[in-house]
Amino acid sequence: MFFGALLGIVESVEGYYVTPPAVSRATNLPNKIYDWRGQKIRYQVAEPRNKNKDAPNVLLVHGLFVNSDHWRKTLSGLSEAGYRVYAMDMLGCGYSSKPHRDSPEAQLLCGERARFKRDAENGALIQSSGSNLFKRRNTVMQYTTSKLENVPLGTASGATRLAHIELRHPLASPYNFYTWADQIADFCSEVIDPSLTKGTTLVSNSVGVISSLQAAKDYSELFNGVFIINPNFRELHASEMPLPRLTVPFLKIVQCLLRTRGQSLFDAMAKPKTVAKILREPYKVHSAIDEELVDVLLSPLLTKGAADVVFDTLSYSSGPLPEQILGDENFPRETVPVWVCYGKDDPWTPNARVERLIKYYPQVEKVVGFDNVGHCPHDESPELVNPLLVKFLERIHKKSALKEAWQREFEHQLNIGDNKTWRGVNNRKPFSLPTKRLVNSF
Repeated sequence: MFFGALLGIVESVEGYYVTPPAVSRATNLPNKIYDWRGQKIRYQVAEPRNKNKDAPNVLLVHGLFVNSDHWRKTLSGLSEAGYRVYAMDMLGCGYSSKPHRDSPEAQLLCGERARFKRDAENGALIQSSGSNLFKRRNTVMQYTTSKLENVPLGTASGATRLAHIELRHPLASPYNFYTWADQIADFCSEVIDPSLTKGTTLVSNSVGVISSLQAAKDYSELFNGVFIINPNFRELHASEMPLPRLTVPFLKIVQCLLRTRGQSLFDAMAKPKTVAKILREPYKVHSAIDEELVDVLLSPLLTKGAADVVFDTLSYSSGPLPEQILGDENFPRETVPVWVCYGKDDPWTPNARVERLIKYYPQVEKVVGFDNVGHCPHDESPELVNPLLVKFLERIHKKSALKEAWQREFEHQLNIGDNKTWRGVNNRKPFSLPTKRLVNSF
């Protein structure tokens, strides 16, 4: 009996992770494993075709219920353009580990632990000193409340409204945007850029936008820009639903039924033909929905634990939102520029709401809409997205190179004792140099 129970535990734990194929069918890249806090994270890396050892780094962050294979056309496109490109499966997605949300190992991963802490005596939320269980940076925002009041958000028509936002997952699940933000930050500092000298550009789609923006806000020293592809404003978020006093209780009932009795429905829908049909809603370019796409998206969803994560995520009617993060005073507006592109035929992302981002958030420098494209332009029309993405990367690294040149000249002039006037990098007319603000303005 003891050995039977032990065997069941082993099967349960191992069942949450399935070894991926040696090579991704979609990208023809080796599938690699990143050991993150006791969990296994699948990732891929496309080296620059020009074999530049100092190539800039890019990390691709996927959207809802998909995985790193969804970036098949971006990985190849940016590699051809001379960039080193990474894509990974977020915890609970693709071939990454899927621990049960209530298991001790999953709870230790929860990103909310570092940001919120409950006072055992009165249940109030107090400032958290962070977790000693894992290495954490001191830049993580620690909230004194889990509910934000009167946060400006957009509407489908492009107007502005005020909303209350509950930040914590209603099930205390580790499958939340804070956990995924921590995963992004750790991957960048441990795998992509351990020396913390180059900086990484984040490229994200759909709900991956929220994880990326949260990571950029909390760990700004790691990132030099965020490129957004069709942000998801989360229509099932309690702050997004009309008449919330009526609709939210009903939604919670449906969510509970899915978690407890939804497996048969999931099994019925997890078929190639059904998945291909479902994809026709977000995809405007139906020719992009090929057998390869359906296979690489569906196969990981058939592994043990995947359905539980899906239902858990569908129950996540709270958490941060794109506009709330962009509007946060702690977002690094001067050092992390943001560009946005979107498909105008996206049924889930209102055009006017995307366009208003450039009006209200100074770090958003450009918003570009594509005609006849849906929710996934990077896979539907890479010939439109990749050139714009390369322009964004060139803008980031050209500015970084210019700043470095000015910094070198600044330090040189200080070393020779000329701290009153100096000539610019191109030996132009002298500039006054009272402070370092000239250099830092780049």
